[in-house]
Amino acid sequence: MNAGFVLEKLPPSFELETKAVLRKVPSAQRYLAELKGVSSSIPNQTILINALSLQEAKDSSAVENIITTDDELFKEELFPEETNHPAAKEVGNYATALRKGFALVKESKLLTGNHVLEIQEILEKNKAGYRKLPGTDLKNQLTGEVVYTPPQRLDEIEIFMKNLEAYINDDSLSEVDDLIKMAVIHYQFESIHPFYDGNGRTGRIINILYLVLKDLLTLPILYLSRYIIKNKMQYYELLQGVRDKNDWESWILFILTGVEETSKQTIETIQSIKLVMLDYKHRIRTSCKFYSQDLINNLFYHPYTKIEFIEKDLGVTRLTAAKYLEELCKQGFLKKQKMGRTNYYINLGLFQVLAK
Repeated sequence: MNAGFVLEKLPPSFELETKAVLRKVPSAQRYLAELKGVSSSIPNQTILINALSLQEAKDSSAVENIITTDDELFKEELFPEETNHPAAKEVGNYATALRKGFALVKESKLLTGNHVLEIQEILEKNKAGYRKLPGTDLKNQLTGEVVYTPPQRLDEIEIFMKNLEAYINDDSLSEVDDLIKMAVIHYQFESIHPFYDGNGRTGRIINILYLVLKDLLTLPILYLSRYIIKNKMQYYELLQGVRDKNDWESWILFILTGVEETSKQTIETIQSIKLVMLDYKHRIRTSCKFYSQDLINNLFYHPYTKIEFIEKDLGVTRLTAAKYLEELCKQGFLKKQKMGRTNYYINLGLFQVLAK
């Protein structure tokens, strides 16, 4: 721990675009651009926002040891009043916060401190806002040793968050590549640690929204949290390395590698979803008189669907919706399950892709 460390405002006073960083940037940019292109090849993009934001929500929450399963998560979407899975509810809050942040950024073309407050409020289901009381320390999870003390006073936190907002939205403050800036933004937000809780998850949402803001992605679908889980210890060590040794290079290279790796993984996931959609579309159209694009959209927007969803999306009676779902089960597209007295239906192909 660097006892003399004092958090500085952005932009950093150290060289960020080292030779190693500049060599890495093009590769990360390439796969991110490919991900952007592949995501636009799905006709109904709300399908990707729903399916992939839930996966990102699950992985990001797992970084904070909030663990749930795909099954619990999809049931929570169907039966929010009947399930008893607190972790799944928290993950659902994350997905809702991510989608809300996406809507705010798309509408305003900005990512502001007020947006961040709104996102965190949805995550935590409270209006606590920025920390107002001193006493927050970040500790080594294994030893309990204090490794870093973030700004303590509310006025300090507000000053740093205003500075961060300016750095995010005013490109004249720094001319470095946007992916390098994303790494800087994430470090700074986690170092400000402005909230009592939810800082890690809020910071990972900011990552995705910044990529959307800079038009590097059109949808909030990058699985960066999966990479962080896989390299959790290194993630915290490298964050601390910037504070202790001003080792920006290692931190930025870590983030760039994460962008590249998770872009590749997400491309594979989207291509797999696309193949399953095309397969279902072809076989259902061939074998079922009730085929429609609205039906396909429903089955892929909701990995677990139910009669009410089909009624609403297709504009049919309850009896007709039930007949459609039973026929799709008979032909092996869906699997019927029960929750209490209510049936729900699992899209077997999509579930297999998402549960990999």
